[in-house]
Formats: sequence, C-alpha cells, structure tokens
Amino acid sequence: MSTASKDSKHDKRRTSSGQGLSELERAAVKERAAELKTDARRGRGGGKAAADEQDVLAKIAEMAPPDRELAERVHAIVTAAAPQLRPKLWYGQPAYARAGKVVCFFRSGQADKEPYSTFGFTSEANLAGDGGLWPTSFAVTELSDETEKTITALVAKAVS
Repeated sequence: MSTASKDSKHDKRRTSSGQGLSELERAAVKERAAELKTDARRGRGGGKAAADEQDVLAKIAEMAPPDRELAERVHAIVTAAAPQLRPKLWYGQPAYARAGKVVCFFRSGQADKEPYSTFGFTSEANLAGDGGLWPTSFAVTELSDETEKTITALVAKAVS
C-alpha cells in the first residue's frame, strides 16, 4: 500500500492540524447528544427500555457484514449472560447499561474506519484485578466458541 493511500485511509480519524476532534469524533459527539435528548424525552420505565433495545437492534441491522453478524452475536451473548443490563445506544453504537451507566459496549470497526470491531468495558464494570491489570477492550474480527465463552465470563464478572 502506498503512503498516500495509507494516509488517506486515516484522514477521517484525525484533523489536519492534529488538534480538535476528527470528523468521526464530531459525528460520535452529535450522536451522543441526540441520544441524551432521546433519553430525556422517553423518561423512565419499561417503555423506555423496550425503545432503547429497538434502537440498538436497528443500529445493528444498519451495520454492514461482517460487523452486523458480530454485533448480533455479542448482543445475544451479553443479554443472555447479564439480563440485568439494558441495551442502549452510546455514541451511536450498541452498549449495555446498569442503572443507566454503560458497563460494556460494541463498536463497529467499519463505522470507526478500523480493520476490527471492538468489545469493551467501562469503569462501571467490576473487572479490576488484584494484579493491577484487567481487560478494558478487545479487538474482534470473529467469534469462536472459546471467544464467546470468554465474553460470557467477562460480562458475568462485570455485573457481579
């Protein structure tokens, strides 16, 4: 790959001056602002939770393959492993929250112009380890049985 094409691949991820938000970051901030307005409008209760989950499922359905398949499987894994987490959009991507605070999330690699998607955890997850090292995010390109078991165990620990 030439330097020119390699550099142009990343143009949308950073500003030309290296300062401020990139085009992708600005779009994510706008999506987050819209999510907060929607949350305020919906209020609380079962109707809000159902609407939030529909938003997540719609966002997943919009994703191009293979991210869509990864997101669908991650959604199924997380909702089965931790039914107390509520799906919601977070910066325009699927996330799973406890008491309104995001615990874990999926980010589409294609949406981020990256060669891989990401499954990650916020500081709300109970993953801190004794050794001073614990997972916060993982690159995801495929989900094997072993990977699914790892995600299941981490999500269960995150909400314990």
